[in-house]
Amino acid sequence: MSGAGAPNLTVDASGLRVAIIAGSWHDEIMSPMIADAQTTTAAAGAEHALFRVAGAFELPLAAQTALAPVEQGGGGFDAAVCLGVIVRGGTPHFDYVCNAVTDGLTRVQLDAGRPVGFGVLTTDDEQQALDRSGRPGAPESKGREAAEAALHLAITTRTIAATAL
Repeated sequence: MSGAGAPNLTVDASGLRVAIIAGSWHDEIMSPMIADAQTTTAAAGAEHALFRVAGAFELPLAAQTALAPVEQGGGGFDAAVCLGVIVRGGTPHFDYVCNAVTDGLTRVQLDAGRPVGFGVLTTDDEQQALDRSGRPGAPESKGREAAEAALHLAITTRTIAATAL
């Protein structure tokens, strides 16, 4: 599995507010991913709120809104953890959605200057997604990994900003 050699990204994220944003497709896969993201965030000391969207395509706008400052109509969250499942089908739809979601979340992260944890599974079949879901017996937990990455980056960017001359 691709999780081999993964770093330890555990941090103290006390005081951070995290939006966990999850698609609604493939509940058997999404439920453990959401639970792992919530557990990871809470264990790091951060507050979190869960928001559900229709599917992966809707994640970028929800993340943009969550990360925007309150005075601009946003949620003012410090980080977003985006979770979704896109399973390859028999049409090019898979490629369009994967590219749109990846490009959209990248743009949101850069425009907002706040971390977006990328927990969007892009798999050839449902079994690959189940293997990455974090459910009992699954070798990987992409919900946990996305939350860890977002929290780690939030602390790292704060540390970088604090060292400004």
